[in-house]
Order: sequence, then structure tokens, then C-alpha cells
Amino acid sequence: MQKTCSTLTQHNRSGWLFALPGFGLMMLFIVVPFVFAIVFSMTNQRLISPNPTQFVGLENYRQLLSVNSLVLAPEMTDTGEIKRDNQGDITYPRIRSYTRNNPDYAHLQGMKEWFAWQWSDQKVVVLASDPVFMKAVVNTFLFVLVVAPLQGALALALALLINQRLKGINIYRAIYFMPVVVSIVVVSILWRFIYDGQNGLLNNLLHTLSFGHFVPVDWLGNPNTALGSIMVMSIWQAVGFHMVIWLSGLQTISPTLYEAAKIEGASGWQTFRYVTWPGLKNTAILVLIVITMQAFALFAQIDVMTNGGPLDSTQTIVFQAVERGYGKQDISGGSAISVVLFILVLSISLLQRYFTREKH
Repeated sequence: MQKTCSTLTQHNRSGWLFALPGFGLMMLFIVVPFVFAIVFSMTNQRLISPNPTQFVGLENYRQLLSVNSLVLAPEMTDTGEIKRDNQGDITYPRIRSYTRNNPDYAHLQGMKEWFAWQWSDQKVVVLASDPVFMKAVVNTFLFVLVVAPLQGALALALALLINQRLKGINIYRAIYFMPVVVSIVVVSILWRFIYDGQNGLLNNLLHTLSFGHFVPVDWLGNPNTALGSIMVMSIWQAVGFHMVIWLSGLQTISPTLYEAAKIEGASGWQTFRYVTWPGLKNTAILVLIVITMQAFALFAQIDVMTNGGPLDSTQTIVFQAVERGYGKQDISGGSAISVVLFILVLSISLLQRYFTREKH
């Protein structure tokens, strides 16, 4: 008995010794930088500044996340009528008159317009201390909500197609997986040429298919199409990786289950619903989490293809963190964005874990 315990102790020590370098690297490159990010986010630290660093508490977070609203009544003429411009649109007071040195609206000091809409004769304006960051948050969540389900579903469809014993099927597997092994920077440059507004491959193809009726679109230069174009490219680039994960899950399902379904006369949809999908439950959770984490880390495509433009339509949280931390040398602002991103990702991961947990 003592000999068995001694052997187990030696095995445990060996295991910890093998794991020690991994733990050390994790502490060095993940835990320590994150601690520094929390510390710097509560200061006014800049990369190069003659001023000493000061503790500012949660001021950086307030600057990032403060949002307010303002309802503007239309301007009136001396006769009591609503003023209109040359185009016939209702005119409203300038927002700067409320957000710049106005003691009656001190809570709006320094804020800028994020977006607005018309409500009857009034104009409702949503203000933010940092509208660019708020746009980045919205764009990031929009990217996650669109890419995660589409990429996961497309990867599953491809996995089902190539999970067959057909001659030459490995060639198709290699073709579908090939974009994954190519650098995302190279892929982004390639797709930038495809999306070119003048002589891009996509415009030329659509022009040919429409027999010359298609009007060329500047896919990356138009705020209405830039983010969607990057979504399409991102789905194409990473779908092969998630296809392999789905494929590994498919191959863990016992063939006897499919044989039993065939004997019972189940249709293709019934087989998928009652045999394939239940067997892929754990795989689906993994794919969903991986895609979500990758989507929140969106940076390289933005940096190479649009640099956050046009008109901030492709700003993302990670791009903002890098742009401020290194581009503007605002270490405190970049650190605060990193902490906000961590909290968002952690919260969503916990929600995913909660909703996908096994219910007893």
C-alpha cells in the first residue's frame, strides 16, 4: 500500500513538473499583462509623456461607457412657427450648445452625438462620451451575432458533405481546409483586391453575370457594405477549421445508430434530428464558444482592409484597444478597453455555459 502511494506521489510530482513551464508561460503572458492592464486602466498613463502618471480611478471607464440622451425641440420663428431650412427640414438647436460649457446641462459636458432619430416634431439624440468606442462595441456584437451562427451552420453542412466514404473525398477536405492555413493577413490582402471598387474580381463577376447591368460597388469604401464584406471574408476563411471540429464529432457517433435508424425507415432529416444532432451536442458547444471568441478578437481583417473606416463603420473593440494603446500611445485608454473586452467575453462565455449546460 505504501509502495502504491509512493508511486502515485512520484507520478503527481512528474505531472506537475511537466505542467510547470505551461503554467509559467500562462502567468507571464496572460495573468501578468492582465493585472498590468487593470492597474494602468485606473491611471492617466501614456507611452511618452512629460507629465507624471496619476491615479484617476474609474475615469477612463466613465469616458468610454458614459451614454445619455437629449430631446431637442424645434427652433421657432418670431411668429411662433417651426423654423425650416432651405430643403424644408426642421431646424433644431446645435448640440454643442448643450454639451459645451452649459451649466444647466453639466452632465452632458464633453459628450458627442452617437445617433439620433425624429420623433414627431422633436429630435431624440443619443450622446456618448466616446461615440467611436460605442460604434466599435455595436460592430463587434453585430459581427458575432452574424458570423457565429452562419459560420457554424456552414461548417456543419460541409462536414456532413465530406463525412462520406467516397473516392477522392480527401481532396475536397483539403480544399475546404486550405484557407485556414493561409495567414489571415495574406487572405485579407487577397480579398481587398477582390472587393476593389474599380476592377475588383467581385464587381467584374457580377457585371458579367448581369450582362452589364450591375453598377460597380466600392465594397470596402461604402459604410453600408464594408462590415458585411468583412463578415463574408471571415466566414470563408475560418469555416474549414470549424468543419474539422464538426467532422471529428461526427466520427464519434456509432454507425450502429445510423443502421438502426435506416432499419426503422427514418428519413434523412429524422436521422439528422434524432441521431446526428444529439450526438453533436458537446461539439456544438465547443464550436459555438470557439467562433464567439474568434469573432470578439476581430482585428487583422480590419487593420489590413479598412483601418476602421469608412466613417468608423468597421471599428471593433480589439482594433480600438490597439489603436489607442499603440497608435495614440494612450496606454490607460487601451488598457481600459482591454478590461471591458475581458468582462464582455467572460460574461458571454458564462451565459453560453449556462444555457448549454446539461439539465438533469
